[in-house]
Amino acid sequence: MTKQQPIQTDVASAVILQIPLEMLYISDLNPRKVVSDAHIESLADSIERFGLIHNLAGVMDEDGKVGIVAGGCRLRAIHMIAQRSETRAFATVPVKLATDAAEAEDWASAENAAREDMTPADEIRAFGRMKSRGATVPEIALAFAVTEARVYQRLALAGLPTPVLDALAAGEISLGNAKAFTLSDDEALTLSLLDQVKGQAVSESAIKNALHPDAIKATDRRAKFVGLEAYEAEGGTVTRDLFSDEAFLASPALLDRLFTEQLDAACADLVETQGWAWAEARPEAWLNYYELDQMKLARLYPVEGDLTEEETEEYDELAELANGGVLDKDGEARLSQLQSTLDGDYSEDQKAYAGCIILVNSSGKAEITAGLVRPEDKKAAIEAGVLKTPQTTKPDTPKSPYSQKLVADMQAIRLAAVQAALLAKPELVLDLLGFGLSEASGSFESVFGIRLDRPTNAPSVEDGFAREPRLEHGIDASEYWQKGTRIEDLSEAFTAFRETGKKARNAQITEAIARTLPYQTGGAEFFGLIADEAGADIRKYWTPTAENFFSRVSAGHLVDLLCEFLDCDARDERVAAFAKLKKAEKAEKMEKLVNDPTTQKLMGLSPDQKTKLDTWVPDCA
Repeated sequence: MTKQQPIQTDVASAVILQIPLEMLYISDLNPRKVVSDAHIESLADSIERFGLIHNLAGVMDEDGKVGIVAGGCRLRAIHMIAQRSETRAFATVPVKLATDAAEAEDWASAENAAREDMTPADEIRAFGRMKSRGATVPEIALAFAVTEARVYQRLALAGLPTPVLDALAAGEISLGNAKAFTLSDDEALTLSLLDQVKGQAVSESAIKNALHPDAIKATDRRAKFVGLEAYEAEGGTVTRDLFSDEAFLASPALLDRLFTEQLDAACADLVETQGWAWAEARPEAWLNYYELDQMKLARLYPVEGDLTEEETEEYDELAELANGGVLDKDGEARLSQLQSTLDGDYSEDQKAYAGCIILVNSSGKAEITAGLVRPEDKKAAIEAGVLKTPQTTKPDTPKSPYSQKLVADMQAIRLAAVQAALLAKPELVLDLLGFGLSEASGSFESVFGIRLDRPTNAPSVEDGFAREPRLEHGIDASEYWQKGTRIEDLSEAFTAFRETGKKARNAQITEAIARTLPYQTGGAEFFGLIADEAGADIRKYWTPTAENFFSRVSAGHLVDLLCEFLDCDARDERVAAFAKLKKAEKAEKMEKLVNDPTTQKLMGLSPDQKTKLDTWVPDCA
């Protein structure tokens, strides 16, 4: 073996010798027994590129060979280099020799215990120094045995002011805080804010907002509508987050001007090009239909188109292919063309008396509500035959036997029954959730834009009503947002939520969506479909009593109900005797008829009539 000049260490007896590679092996004292091939290959690439930065350590055995106790991975990598290299690379290897096995074992334990990953601040600075010396990202990744993505992430922080990196190294700010500071080009502002947040539990978003207090996210509907290219073309500044897809527009006034100009241009196009009598732009993201009613606007609808016999056959064929998922692009275009013909369009006569309201929705898309006739134009529109004369006579319909409050209570009860039934139908709930969030339902809201409304699902008179406990709102809906529980650490809460498992997650989704279902959502027909699909049963949660129903309708209606229950008319002696009672007595009698088997027997109810009573609900539910 070749001996070099001994290098003095803190252990006087320790020397570093150049040992032939074939004389080295991994000692049993080496604590790392299992290593991955990928790690060894990466380490070999690094050593081959940058050399052996740290020597090995070992102890010589009786045969003169050296067992390596610290640096086993490096020895494996050197053997790999030797096998794939045609040169005599690493013919000898520097090894620090222990005086005996006990000392070698101490070294092995010390190195294994001291092995520690570099801190983010150390990595940022180390990667940055190598980059400044001309090293490429792959080379840096090889040198430090990390992924290239890790190198890119750290290099993105390498340009931060030194005090920021010092604060990160000292643990005074988090890595997330440091990332937030990359959004700033103003070093004075950065350092001023740094002094304020050191040692404080401050979120990334708070720092971003402080650095750009007036900035508007590129996801804002106005920014989407205007477009970043148009905004930047007008001199607008965009700051992009190096660690996400977020971008911030720094000139709100410019964005507002461009937004207004583009809306005005769209209005002009509706009038000058498309022929509408007028067009009005609205700055809000939704149309307040109550306001339209207050404006007394009438509404025209497109004139439906007709297809020829041949076009009708073609439409049916294309629609069948589309339903089967095998329609090509040309077919889709033709089907869309035929559908547009069927949908029809506004006539030139209609446009001459009507106008449009245009706004930009939350997705940044222009929405046009067309065919609106102003009050001052209604007479002319009627004379031109494009608007029908409004109905002035009230329909001759009988007065409802139910008060508005009773109707509201019965609707709340029915809603409670439907919501409770949905708890046992999680698949239906998830189908409804998916449908509601898809374009198929006409909704363009995002998942995180869902508002958890709490429609009334309990009547004002709760006698005879038993709500499903899982549907309890806890507090009054009007006070929910003021008194609801505030979660301080959403990350911690989300982690805990995920640990409950998918079954608990699905139960939470089912309960939340069921609880937020409004009465007759999507109209009576759609709400009825949901109720039937879920198997909703009002009588499972509500029993008619004198207090909650019978005393709240007229005496005459009670007589009619008795005839319905007994399948007879008013001449029946049982009905005649009932009619002579006071209203309060009638209400109590009806409660007993519904709930008391003895009264049912005295009134001569058949089994079918009893079954009918057990499932009866008023037609106002």
